[in-house]
Amino acid sequence: MLPAQTITIETTLAGKTLAAVLRMRLPSQTWSQIQRLVQSRHVRIGSDLCLDPARRLKEGDVIEFLATSLPRPRQPEQTTIRFLDAHVVVVEKPAGIPTVRHPSERVWTSERKALSPTLEDIVPKLIVQEEGRTQKGPLPRLRVVHRIDKETSGLVVFARTVVAEAELGRQFRKHTVVRRYLAVIPGHLEPQKIVSVLVRDRGDGRRGSTTIAELGKEAITHVEVVERLPVHTLLSCRLETGRTHQIRIHLAELGHPLCGEKVYNRKPGQPANPDSSGAPRMALHAAELGFEHPVTGKTMHWTMPLPADLQSFLNRLRGQAPK
Repeated sequence: MLPAQTITIETTLAGKTLAAVLRMRLPSQTWSQIQRLVQSRHVRIGSDLCLDPARRLKEGDVIEFLATSLPRPRQPEQTTIRFLDAHVVVVEKPAGIPTVRHPSERVWTSERKALSPTLEDIVPKLIVQEEGRTQKGPLPRLRVVHRIDKETSGLVVFARTVVAEAELGRQFRKHTVVRRYLAVIPGHLEPQKIVSVLVRDRGDGRRGSTTIAELGKEAITHVEVVERLPVHTLLSCRLETGRTHQIRIHLAELGHPLCGEKVYNRKPGQPANPDSSGAPRMALHAAELGFEHPVTGKTMHWTMPLPADLQSFLNRLRGQAPK
């Protein structure tokens, strides 16, 4: 039995494959043995099981090699279509699935893609089922107009036509699309409007705010309190702009990083802030989505309640004794 170990990917290892790094740390194993260990559920990256030996690693990734294999994962939560017509499709995204595939992964074989499916891979097959037709030829094409993080659950819209893509894109740029998220944070926060200028690199490779307006893009988040818990708060966060990781960054910079946050839970050059919440994943959920239909002009609107994992988490927090 091989010993369990943890590997933090440093600059010199960034860009290498998972198999290459494991072979360096487990020199007694052949390439074939390393591949079998990965595919038999012995490896986690962060909190996620990884079955792809060819996955490219990034600086800061934490690899856990386990002496015994993880149990077979439960079936992923169902991806549900909430609205479908010839121009758009609105779906409920489960946590743990990326919205779209990275451009460098588009050349992967279908077998390799199946090891880490994205919403972009799953939804075309659901459309075929929903429309009640047999699959002949290529799957329906989706056109990406926005995305939510892998660990975030909630409502996502894809365009299906060029016309819909252009019009929805215009609405997103004009900030007329309704996007509201539910978020759970440690501590208590007052309702407020958060305005900052976001840049791609705050100095440690992570996104963040700057005081120099011309260096970045304005980001505006409207925060309301939904429920004050004994030692946490359930927030409603409405996006006026939609910058990458906007809510996560804004809350973290106020000193209240999301429960389960693993990226923006530290200041540059400092260790991560402790998180004693026991969150099952990042506590962020895209609960509301609304826009004008790109062809008919009709006002469209959907809401989605918290999924079971976050609802159970919230119920547990409600029972905590105040500090």
